[in-house]
Order: sequence, then structure tokens, then C-alpha cells
Amino acid sequence: MIRAMPQPLAKIPAGVDTLLLDLDGTLLDLAYDTHFWLEILPEHYGAARGLTPDEARAEILPRMRAWEGTLPWYCVDHWSRELDFDVVALKHRFPERIAWLPGAREFLARQRALGRRLVLATNSHPSTLALKDERTQLRAHLDAVHSSHEFGAPKEDPAFWRGFRERVAFDPARTAFLDDNLAVLRAGREAGIAHPIAITDPDSSRPRREPPPDFDWVEAVAQLDA
Repeated sequence: MIRAMPQPLAKIPAGVDTLLLDLDGTLLDLAYDTHFWLEILPEHYGAARGLTPDEARAEILPRMRAWEGTLPWYCVDHWSRELDFDVVALKHRFPERIAWLPGAREFLARQRALGRRLVLATNSHPSTLALKDERTQLRAHLDAVHSSHEFGAPKEDPAFWRGFRERVAFDPARTAFLDDNLAVLRAGREAGIAHPIAITDPDSSRPRREPPPDFDWVEAVAQLDA
């Protein structure tokens, strides 16, 4: 027997007037970041150290996992220092895979036509954010853009949400928050955001994720028509 795939559950309620939007894996294809950190960086870091890409990955990945979920994990300046290697310059050498997820721009246009305010809330480092904006002109599709580095804490941390609420005026009861990171969505929900929505297909190079049991979800923002 073929098991039917579960159907997306999420809708944006009619009363929502603000959308908080993640960047990588929600609007842009996470495949770029996957390829950079797992393929490009090990290849070039390894070449500079006399290591094979596999040997370089074996050195880099445990060091990265030790910082996962913290602000340094998202900080290219931190990794340039940690690895003694110019990660920022390497990103600028290989920007080709930076791309919108299918239908994401059209989704933003629909939401703007409905009068909703579109606010980017990303863990992306400002230099990476600038590179991605250069490649996609993402700022033109948004009303405001904020990196967690402005607040000294990642979106997983309650400190981010305290700082964000002080800086950005919005009513959590009339806000939907779209992100592919479940830890981030939980932090947003704990901060009072009424409508967190999980994205389950953030990376075109990887299998679709299992739908989360504790959040409404869609595979991609393109499915959100309401």
C-alpha cells in the first residue's frame, strides 16, 4: 500500500498584518549554504592546508557543531578567525548558487498586495546578507530587513526576541512567522508570536523534511495563498 503524503496544514489567518520571514530555506534556497559549507569550504580550506576535502570536512564539521545554535555559528567573521581562513572572500568567489526558492518572490508580491508588512528576520551575517541581496535584490521585496547580529543573539535565543520587539513594532497576535528551523519557531512562539509556520522543503539539494507534529506547515511559501 502506498502511504499518502500528509497535506500542508498552514494558512495565514485573515487578521494577520505582519509577516516575519526567515531568509535561507524560506525565501532563498538553502542548497547554496549546504554546498558552500560542505563542499566549497572543505575543498579550498583543505587545499590551503594540504588536506583532502574529506579530511578538511572531518576537521571543520565537529568544530562547527560545537557552536550550533549560537550567534558565532552564523558568523562568517568568527569562522574566518576560527579557521584562520578568509571565509568571506571565499563566499564572494562562489555566489552562483544563491537563488530564490520557487514562487517565493511571487508569494511576497501577493502578500504585499494584501497590505501586509514584510519583515525579514534572519540569522544570516550582515556580509552574507549583503552578498545575497546583491545577487537577488531581496530588499526590494521587503519592508524591513534585520539580522540577528544586530541584537547580539540568534533567533533561537529569547534575548533576540526581546531586542527585536524593542526595535520592531508589531502585534504578535496579528503576526505570522515563517521559518524552516524548528528551534527558531519554538523561540518565536515562546516570545508570543501567534502564528508560527514551518517550511519543510528548504533545500533543493536535500530530501523534503518530515512535517513537524507541533507546528502548522507548508513545503514552501509558494503554497501560502491566503
